[in-house]
Amino acid sequence: MARRWVLKALPLEKMLLYEETKKDIYKKDIEDTFTMWLPGGDVPYSPKCMAFRLQWGALRYASNTAFIALVAADNGLHTEEYRKWAMSQLHYAYGDTGRSYIVGFGVNPPVKPHHRASSCPMLPAPCGWDAQLNKGPNPHTLYGAMEGGPGQGDDYTDSRMDYVKNEVACDYNAGMHASTAGVLIIKQF
Repeated sequence: MARRWVLKALPLEKMLLYEETKKDIYKKDIEDTFTMWLPGGDVPYSPKCMAFRLQWGALRYASNTAFIALVAADNGLHTEEYRKWAMSQLHYAYGDTGRSYIVGFGVNPPVKPHHRASSCPMLPAPCGWDAQLNKGPNPHTLYGAMEGGPGQGDDYTDSRMDYVKNEVACDYNAGMHASTAGVLIIKQF
């Protein structure tokens, strides 16, 4: 199956152009993006229904695309369908399938994210590579940090040594926090 990942511009740029101009060319690009992302499209799904774009930071892709879906819905594009899909991806990250991928939040959250500072011992103890090898939870909790997420089969082990699934990063959190704020704002109006 051929993958059509690259658009002429990023989906968010197309969304912003559609927001400003309401031109059909941008609307079509957004709809084409979600034809790929929604079930039945080119993006595969895990058994528990996470859209699985790529292995490294899988939840990053799902949550960032959920944000674009919410913006598209706010602009009248497939409002109910896109909101429902965005919520399904957020609910997955927050733990509705039995495990949260948000540090310090939800059901069975991760306690060993791959993050140097949070895995260092309390001061004044020195921090070195040994801290990464510590078998216990990280001494410092990164409340609200979203990990990369599970594999395509929903496989996951809470281990800071598995940096592919347990890495935390700003771009991982950006879409998740923006989507969460978008959902909360919608509920207020």
